Amino acid sequence: MSDYVVELRHVTKRFPGVIAMRDMHIQIKPGEIHGLIGENGAGKSTLIKVLTGVYVPEEGEIYVDGNRVSFSNPVQAREAGIACVYQELNIVPMLPVVDNVFMGRKVKKPNGLLDYPRMHREAHEALTMLGHPEIDTKTECGKLGMGLQQMVEIAKAVSLDAKLLIMDEPTSSLGEQEVKQLMTTVRRLKSQGIAILFVSHKLEELFELCDRVTVMRDGEHILTEDMANMTNDKLIQAMVGRSLDNQFPKEFGVKGECMLEVRHLKEIGVLKDVSFKAYGGEILAFAGLVGAGRTETMRALFGADKLDGGEIYIHGKPVNIKDPGQAIRHGIAFLTEDRKGQGLVLSENIRMNLILANMKQFRKGFLLQHGDIEQNSQQRIRELRIKTPSSGEITGQLSGGNQQKVVIGKWINCDADIYIFDEPTRGIDVGAKVEVYHVMNDLVKQGKCVIMVSSELPEVLGMADRVVVMREGEVMAEIDRDSAHFNQEDIMKAAWGGKIA
Repeated sequence: MSDYVVELRHVTKRFPGVIAMRDMHIQIKPGEIHGLIGENGAGKSTLIKVLTGVYVPEEGEIYVDGNRVSFSNPVQAREAGIACVYQELNIVPMLPVVDNVFMGRKVKKPNGLLDYPRMHREAHEALTMLGHPEIDTKTECGKLGMGLQQMVEIAKAVSLDAKLLIMDEPTSSLGEQEVKQLMTTVRRLKSQGIAILFVSHKLEELFELCDRVTVMRDGEHILTEDMANMTNDKLIQAMVGRSLDNQFPKEFGVKGECMLEVRHLKEIGVLKDVSFKAYGGEILAFAGLVGAGRTETMRALFGADKLDGGEIYIHGKPVNIKDPGQAIRHGIAFLTEDRKGQGLVLSENIRMNLILANMKQFRKGFLLQHGDIEQNSQQRIRELRIKTPSSGEITGQLSGGNQQKVVIGKWINCDADIYIFDEPTRGIDVGAKVEVYHVMNDLVKQGKCVIMVSSELPEVLGMADRVVVMREGEVMAEIDRDSAHFNQEDIMKAAWGGKIA
């Protein structure tokens, strides 16, 4: 009997022009929470896809319970007891919970009809085991919150009698309470003897949950170690191959003119009397809890959502922004938090994505100037350190951090005055985060205005010159960097609706 529920030995996976994973090994014990971490592009997604049968490796061996296995498709991996809850949930919103739990499987009666009584019973048992007996298996999944939808995905794995559950960035879209709920569920699964491979960029989650951690870099195994023997600095150095002495490399610009002034913005049911000013040469951060109205404020400024009242001034002049095209012409760039859904065309290559927001710069008449486009692409790839074999690489093939850099490059090509970064480092590793911060610093030093929406308070405190705190569509506080209230406690107090002196 093996000591490991799943083991990879000397696994290599190649794609045209790149080795995605080289001589990789990992051993996962029954009933352990095993962390997996690495920079974007380190090979984590490739490892997950090899384990789940999406990719077939050219070299190496996979063992389950000590027996060598070979997966040529995800069904074989699932039958072997390996399940995955992906960052982007595989939920069909209009179908009830029970159908989502049994997606891809048929539980039939002898007469050939689906055995719904048994399916409802087993789905309820799985949800009860996860600590959520209150979820009605007849409810449409789309009517559940993100956290409960995730529980449905986990229930799907539990009902399969999974030996190994892979959780890929499971907290990236969850609020604080949902994260606590998820961690309780993960510990409950561990107590049932299920092995968890917990993939996360958030170091604090690894330290809170994991028994051991494996670090990958450039597609290779760097270390596997007990979490008790690790520190933040050791993990970061193993991930990036160098020490990041300053995770928030704040640089100060020269505060310039008021580039954007917002007065009494209103959107019925969403925003209530939002007012603030943003200046060139500074980073203005927006903090608050999930649902505070930060993203909605930015969407309204960018013309993506219709306002019911209020005034917007750019360089002191009133403007009426009805759509994103007008916002771009007024010098506003908006890096949306949903880079895959709204920031990029994933099926297009890098060079085309880089010019999407300003095609006219690369066009003569009706014809695109492909030489200019390629020259620009190479410049952006160098400046932003985008890891790619070429500018012709399909953007959807890039890691999350490199996709984010393409979005940034797209908006830099617009030479805007006001840059809105909505959750700019969500789902990317610490090395890529630092590179994003350097881009923000460069913009500030050029006299640009940078507005950053972030749910990460260390990021807000590390990079902002001023902070606007919102709650339920209202501005609760505005705090300067040199204020005594520029700290985590007072920002959270304001975010919960408390008054700060």
